[in-house]
Amino acid sequence: MRHVSILIPNGQFSIVNIAGAFQILEAANGMNVKRKGQELFELEFVSTGRPSKDVLGLYTVNPTKLIGEIKNTDLIIVPAVHASIDIVLENNRDIIEWILDHYKKGAEVASFCIGIYLVAETGILDGKICSTHWAHAEKLKARFPKLKVKDENFITEDDGIYTSGGAYAFTNLILYLIEKFGGRTLAIEVAKNFMIDIDKGTQSTFSIFNGQKNHKDRLVLKVQNFIETNFENKFTVDELASDHSIVRRTLERRFKKATANSINEYLQRVRVEAAKKQLEQDRKTINEVMFDVGYNDGKAFRDVFRKHAGLTPIEYRQKYDNTSIAFSRN
Repeated sequence: MRHVSILIPNGQFSIVNIAGAFQILEAANGMNVKRKGQELFELEFVSTGRPSKDVLGLYTVNPTKLIGEIKNTDLIIVPAVHASIDIVLENNRDIIEWILDHYKKGAEVASFCIGIYLVAETGILDGKICSTHWAHAEKLKARFPKLKVKDENFITEDDGIYTSGGAYAFTNLILYLIEKFGGRTLAIEVAKNFMIDIDKGTQSTFSIFNGQKNHKDRLVLKVQNFIETNFENKFTVDELASDHSIVRRTLERRFKKATANSINEYLQRVRVEAAKKQLEQDRKTINEVMFDVGYNDGKAFRDVFRKHAGLTPIEYRQKYDNTSIAFSRN
């Protein structure tokens, strides 16, 4: 049986992450007892003090152990904490050191959403693949440049560290852990009981591309603004460079450094985001949408759309078309 420490960090912690992880893992325990006569997980709420209250006074959790009382643990679960990252890290120095200490002792670590900041601060994620909420990916990369952030992934695993994407993606990571330690059959049973869509692989379906503008390169910002207001038109990188009085190679280098995208990749993402909005709201055909966002080749449009949205244009419309939302009422 694996000892699991569900951390209660200091600050505005996610009660959903904490209670949800406990509920799903405890349910897995019960199902495994029926199947094999034994529990899989020994679950503990672990914190720096008793009781643990969130900063707004909305929630109170009574930890079963303080961090100093845990001598050994097999898995540490780190929930999201909602506040300024600087404040979150400063208020959780003891917990950060505790995570590092137990990882060195052999414990594995699972972070939910922006709980990854606490894990990244330990340094144990340096050089490793990880994920977080898609809206935090650029901030995470900027603060911890040694991380290999895969913001399109729902979950990642690298050297005993598990990470998950935004908000309720933690349920998929919990299922992943249940499958790893308890087997596929148990994971499917848990997924069915909690109505969780098992085997999700990408956050791209849910992400909203807002451009990467958290930099100070004014020339690149001008090029970004030009792309975002002229994406439906045809233009080349050479033309962009000439219009902005810069050598193409220099422009491409500066653009990549500032945005982490090539110019063509950035244009693709802007066009796909525009297409997504039309597919959600308008009654235009797929071809009309394709032409509106600057494509005239159906296959090229579908390939680019699927690459960045995780679905084909037709699948995306079926999933998010707000004119055909079905519901029942008495």
